[in-house]
Amino acid sequence: MRIRVGYDLAFDCPEVTPMVLMLTTHYTRATDLVVPDQMVVEPSVPVATYRDGFGNWCTRLVAPAGRIRVSARGLLSDSGAPDRQSTASCQMAVADLPPEVLVFLLGSRYCETDRLADAAWNRFGNGPTGVERVRAICDFVHQHIRFSYQDARATRTAQEVLSERRGVCRDFAHLAIAFCRCLNIPARYCTGYLGDIGVPAAPDPMDFAAWFEAYLDGDWYTFDARNNQPRIGRVLIARGRDATDVPISNVFGFHTLTEFSVYAEAVDEFTTVA
Repeated sequence: MRIRVGYDLAFDCPEVTPMVLMLTTHYTRATDLVVPDQMVVEPSVPVATYRDGFGNWCTRLVAPAGRIRVSARGLLSDSGAPDRQSTASCQMAVADLPPEVLVFLLGSRYCETDRLADAAWNRFGNGPTGVERVRAICDFVHQHIRFSYQDARATRTAQEVLSERRGVCRDFAHLAIAFCRCLNIPARYCTGYLGDIGVPAAPDPMDFAAWFEAYLDGDWYTFDARNNQPRIGRVLIARGRDATDVPISNVFGFHTLTEFSVYAEAVDEFTTVA
């Protein structure tokens, strides 16, 4: 199957403003790109790309005063299979974890493990381990948190998600990640495209999605506390410790996001990108 992805964003900047944008499909999907999602910038300005410390593609530019528009159209080949599932009944001991995953056991800006450790161990510490423990965490977060675009707040932390019991997909991911880390399961934040493929169409306008990956039995596996079911057609853009590491834009000056649209949809094999 093929998936068409893309976005259209516009920013109003009262003066010349540097930007770093994280909107390019993750390098792990490079071989699936039939048509690369190359960024188009209007008005045209010089751009530079680099990979950050987590391997994500970043685009750097300086926006002129006024309105700047960034957009992309991409086409990917996809297996059409749902998220790969783990069968690990036990989790790895911390002493046996490879050093590169240890950072995903630590607290971070939105995942304050020091404040949630007692809640995590009291609720999940006497239950199963491994994948069943992660699923129990996802079940709890899915049932405990009410999804609401109207209640979105960029500064909400995992502890606040737990107490306020509402949020958007990034909040579901942050709380699940924090609980996993408290229980010595490495977990990392993911953002990307997730269209309504294989599920009923949602009534709300599409946005970039957030989910997480947990490290079990020597590999990373996808989990989604917001939807709480394996999904078809995830297209990863970036990974990090939490949303701090993977914003779609870091804008170094006053600005207003005036237009925002995102799409990801299954198309037939003969589809081209306009």
